[in-house]
Order: sequence, then structure tokens, then C-alpha cells
Amino acid sequence: MLKDNHNRPVNYLRLAVTDRCNLRCFYCMPEEGIEYMPKAELMSYEEMIRIVRVMVGLGISKLRITGGEPFIRRDMMDFLGEMSRLDGLHEINVTTNGVVTAPLVPALKKLGIRSVNLSLDTLDRKLFKEITRRDDFEKVMKTFEALLSHGISTKINTVMMEGKNDNDLLPLAMLTKDHPVGVRFIEEMPFNGGDAHYDQLWWSHRRILETLKNYFPDLEKIPDPPSSTSYNYKIPGHQGTVGIIAAYSRTFCGTCNRIRLTPQGLMKSCLYDDGVFNIKNLLRAGASDEQLAHSVLEALGNRAKDGFEAEARRRFGLPVSESMATIGG
Repeated sequence: MLKDNHNRPVNYLRLAVTDRCNLRCFYCMPEEGIEYMPKAELMSYEEMIRIVRVMVGLGISKLRITGGEPFIRRDMMDFLGEMSRLDGLHEINVTTNGVVTAPLVPALKKLGIRSVNLSLDTLDRKLFKEITRRDDFEKVMKTFEALLSHGISTKINTVMMEGKNDNDLLPLAMLTKDHPVGVRFIEEMPFNGGDAHYDQLWWSHRRILETLKNYFPDLEKIPDPPSSTSYNYKIPGHQGTVGIIAAYSRTFCGTCNRIRLTPQGLMKSCLYDDGVFNIKNLLRAGASDEQLAHSVLEALGNRAKDGFEAEARRRFGLPVSESMATIGG
């Protein structure tokens, strides 16, 4: 079993396959977008497959494909097919904004994709356009319906934003009444490609929970899966569940089992660090699989104990400001 220097098992890789996105969400990037990496700087599919194979050999058994928006990268379904054939990789999941995903759902099911996280911050079309700066709400809902009809486990990821989607907490939580989905409300983080939106975090995990309890006084705490980032709850009589992710408060670091790879090959042992080394550069310099594995083990042997320590270690003391699209949310 792969473990870090704090004796935490590490079996989960989040792989961002592109920094491109077809939305311009308020909490992720400025309205004008971000400066994308040149194509030559991004990992090729062949490089990703080799790196993932090395990490599977070390003990990674779960993979999540993220972006940017993964499905706007060409030949993504062929790449997922290659990944699904890797020996030792037991679970592949995907995070998507759903804009172009609906037609792909049957193929995802056939590939054995176990679950999909669907980003959705409101059920109001007008507000969706305001938050994402694109009028694609109906496309996302078609993806939601397709995932349910094909029996793919679905989680809704909702970033709570003061003055934006305050009134959406109840309608989104009510999705769990008639649908077997998990709706997770997430604290907003400063990964927006610019300055923080607020002087303080207004929608903290505590406030989210208090608001849910005001709507649903009989809200029940249910057991959290191992290494869960969310605190999970059940509303009696509802098919699905609700969860709260303290992404800014970072209360779940003690059981963190995940590492990240950015599209340009930067390994992040914590979301809040600025990268510990670039495995793509090592690969292109001719490193063997053994040397790649050694570098991963070395990085995990010096892993920050939590997101606050990781943030404090950032080079030159620069604050978190990069877009989530560049690091794989």
C-alpha cells in the first residue's frame, strides 16, 4: 500500500487532461478567461498512460479524470478506453460540466465508468448564464437526465457563492427527493485566476449545514465513506443524499488519500500547494519507469500535513490565485 510521510494511504489520482473549458464560471476564472498552456506543454495521452501505469504499480487503484472540461479534448473517449484496460486500476470516475457530455453517456456506461461528478450551481437558467457566462443550462440538464437513465452514479457539485446562488440550496437539495443522486455543497475556494471575491468565507460548511437544518430539521448524519471529502447527510424520505465539502476550511486533510496531476504534468500532493515536481519533464528527459516511481515516492515522503501547511510552503510566499481549470478541481 502506498503511504505518505503522515502514514496516510494514497490510492487515488486526479488527472486533469486539459486546462481548456467551454464555460467561464465566476468562481473559476475571470470573464476574459485564462491564458491556456501551449499544446506542446500539455501531456500527451501516451505520456499520461505511461505515468498512470507507473502510479498504479505503486498502489494507485482509483482514477478521476478532470479538467478544465475533459470532454472538449479530442479523442477523449479513446483515451478512456485505454485507461479502462490498465491492469490494477479498479475504478475510473469523471468530473464534467455536462455541456457536451450527454451524447457520450451510453459509451461511458459501456466503458465501466462508475460515477460522474456533474458541476451544477443553480437550477435557474438565467442565473446559470450569469454564473457560467454561457447559456448552456439545458445541455447540462440533458446530461443529468442521461446519467440517471443509464444508471451511472451521479453527484452534483455545487459551489456556494454569496450573492450568487444563495437561494439555490433548497431547490438543489430537493433533487435528492425523487432522484438517487448525491448533491454536495462546496465552500468556495480562491482558485479563480485572480483575487479572492470576498474578505471572508460567507458560505462556510457550518453555515451550509445550519441552513440545511433550517429547511430539513430531521436531517440525519450518515456514515462517510473512507477518505471522504464530504460530510454526508440523508433527508428522511429522499432517495439521494446531501453532502458538504469544507474545501476552504480544509477539515478533511487528515484522511486525504489523493494526489493530483495537472495537464502540464505538475504533481500536486495537495490542492493548495503550487506543485512539487513536474513528472512530464522527467519523462521527456528520458527517465525510466523506476526513476519516475522514485520521484513520486520522494514527493509523498515530504507531503504537507494539511492544506494550510501546503499553502504556507508555496514558493515566494505567493497566495493561491491560479484558476481551478489549470490544476484539476
